[in-house]
Amino acid sequence: MSEPTVTTLIALVDSLRLELSELRAENTRLNTRVTELEAQLKTNSTNSSKPPSTDGLAKPAPKSQRKRSGRRPGGQTGHPGATLRQVADPDEVVRHEPLRCRCCGRDSRTGTEVGVERRQVFDLPPVTVHVTEHHLVTRRCPCGADTTAAAPDRVTAPVQYGPRILAVIVYLYVGQFLSKKRTAHALSDLFGVPVSDATVATATGRAGNELAAFLETTRRELTASAVVNFDETGLRVAGTLHWLHSASTPLFTLLHVHRRRGRDAMNDHGILPAFTGTAVHDAWAPYDTYTGATHILCNAHLLRELQAVIDTTTDGLWCWAQQVTDSLLTLKTLTDTAHATHATINPAALSEHTRLIRDAATIAANDHTHPGPLGNKHRALARRIRDRHTNYLAFTTRPDHPFDNNAAEREIRMVKIRQKVSGGLRTLTGAQQFAAIRSYTATTQKHGLNLYDALTQLTQGKPWLPPAIQST
Repeated sequence: MSEPTVTTLIALVDSLRLELSELRAENTRLNTRVTELEAQLKTNSTNSSKPPSTDGLAKPAPKSQRKRSGRRPGGQTGHPGATLRQVADPDEVVRHEPLRCRCCGRDSRTGTEVGVERRQVFDLPPVTVHVTEHHLVTRRCPCGADTTAAAPDRVTAPVQYGPRILAVIVYLYVGQFLSKKRTAHALSDLFGVPVSDATVATATGRAGNELAAFLETTRRELTASAVVNFDETGLRVAGTLHWLHSASTPLFTLLHVHRRRGRDAMNDHGILPAFTGTAVHDAWAPYDTYTGATHILCNAHLLRELQAVIDTTTDGLWCWAQQVTDSLLTLKTLTDTAHATHATINPAALSEHTRLIRDAATIAANDHTHPGPLGNKHRALARRIRDRHTNYLAFTTRPDHPFDNNAAEREIRMVKIRQKVSGGLRTLTGAQQFAAIRSYTATTQKHGLNLYDALTQLTQGKPWLPPAIQST
């Protein structure tokens, strides 16, 4: 066998170099893909917008951003509490006399009363349905004409349910997320009257349809408000993905279901197109297209995104996301303390931590040592923080600018629980009625109304309407 020529060896070296280059490129691609997959595996409710229900059985260790307050657990001094307290005028008094003296055995009923110990038991009376029969009397006039009395308002059938029991149906189905069947069974067991699944659906549908005036008034009040929290979340309706949109203030809540997530849904919601106040929301881009409003961004969302960066930083070096997190939480503590004491935040501290946040984001935005989609995502986050840090730090300037958007998230959290219970809503009309009733119950509770009384007004066809005030 002859020895290879120089030309052959050069060709072989070139081939090996090309193959090595290709292998290195493939290795880089695989390492990038492994990093992305590891980041996906590390994604949970603490570092993303995923709900806790998606964490599965292997729940992540809590990573609360809260700091120790120094207060003892439980109710604090001065808190009124919610325990039972004796009333001055009980409905019934039962006296219990001692029979014999505990010392000598004499009949104690002949002794002198020297004291009474009061003990009260709070319980429900026996629950029975009260049936009212209406006689519509017909009278014949001497002229020969028969005239029948008019039925009371909303008494339209020979047999029907009254507003109080309908209010209970709506409360259990919409307020406590029982299924139609379980709601019907509960009513049958509690009150001894037959209730069908269809009755539950009909009562809920009628209640939702009564709320047109309430929804319009609430929409008008929210549009005129100084600060409004906005949020949106996916909701399964008719087997497909729809979106639940929330707008809220301390006094008003308006939920809206739509097939879309972006501007079409927001326009249909009817608040942002004419809104000129301060909109609090996450970084979802369509919100920013409403240029008539001032926009501030949610730091709770930001902290989760920063935690995701921290969780995927494994080189043990300085982490820009940790610096942003630390300074952001420090500013929150300083701001909370200043607001509690009716003071202003220390300007030097505000300037220093703002600089730390901006510098860390600037460094990360220009760091291209981590290629691939994950690195691009982290750089995009850094650029957003760098360019919009004033939107994130708006809470340091005014007490009515919140640190986060949790007020809006709380409004939609209960509807997500409903989805967990039922798997979704069957029709868009039913979902819109459900959202309308949840808007009504949330708003009435914010105004201090008893929920059952408010629902009874609704099932009587006279829903409570917000007062003509401008919420702030």
